[in-house]
Amino acid sequence: MSPATIIQYLLPHKTLSRIVRAATRWTWRPWKDFLIGHVVRAYHVDMSEAAQPDPFAYPSFNAFFTRALRAGARQADGDSDAILCPADGRISQIGPIEDGRILQAKGRWYSVAELLADSGAAEKYRDGSFATIYLSPRDYHRVHMPLDGELLETVHVPGRLFSVAPDPVAGIPKLFARNERLVCHFEGKRGPFTVTMVGAMLVSGITTVWSGKVVPAYARGIVRRDWRGRGIHLARFAEMAHFEMGSTVIVLVPSGRFDPGLGSGNAVTAGRRLGHLSPAADQGTIPVSGDTSKTA
Repeated sequence: MSPATIIQYLLPHKTLSRIVRAATRWTWRPWKDFLIGHVVRAYHVDMSEAAQPDPFAYPSFNAFFTRALRAGARQADGDSDAILCPADGRISQIGPIEDGRILQAKGRWYSVAELLADSGAAEKYRDGSFATIYLSPRDYHRVHMPLDGELLETVHVPGRLFSVAPDPVAGIPKLFARNERLVCHFEGKRGPFTVTMVGAMLVSGITTVWSGKVVPAYARGIVRRDWRGRGIHLARFAEMAHFEMGSTVIVLVPSGRFDPGLGSGNAVTAGRRLGHLSPAADQGTIPVSGDTSKTA
């Protein structure tokens, strides 16, 4: 474990996130223009795709970071059974869930039950498939539906706010199951699926289209909200939420085939096809290349 990763354990995660949250909402022009200009230059942000392409026209850094894209900048795959990528970013890991375990990084696994904070709900995904997408500061930060579905329940799980950059993900055991997160359970035409939005250090804001800001406030215990019967149905590729700063989105499906050409490190955009739902008679998955060791 690197010294930088060890320091992650010692930092006051939520205090730092609160400070950054305030700083990114400051509308004083010299300050917000400095932050925006630094990120645009350092991360080579492509503003030509934004609805407002002038980065300095945004009233705050947070407004810039949560920017909308111009119409047509992203398109959903035309196959209605395609599992869509929920966000711009890079694939952290993708492939089959093996006996209820999800690959985090080479040699590191965590369980579906730990991620969802629900062993009963986890059973549906014991032999399913997963995709983990990492959003960096350069990326578009709105999250879209991977499939058509009705919202059943959200679960706000308290936790740490470790960085979700590649080095901490490789070095910190069960990171995604330890960080604060919002688990969204949906029912689609082929069955259930989940979209989990994972918070991270300096990256702890999550806002949904159905209930507004969810994180912060930070949860002190697990908070479950039942949305059944409220008619919250979101079409595939519809916007469902956004992050304030970058983070990670994890999609779980009980059965499906992911593109075997996709693997860790591949750049992806919202709406592109990640894979395909399996028909009822075909519950297998196509594993992707990557580590298969289950060493903790």
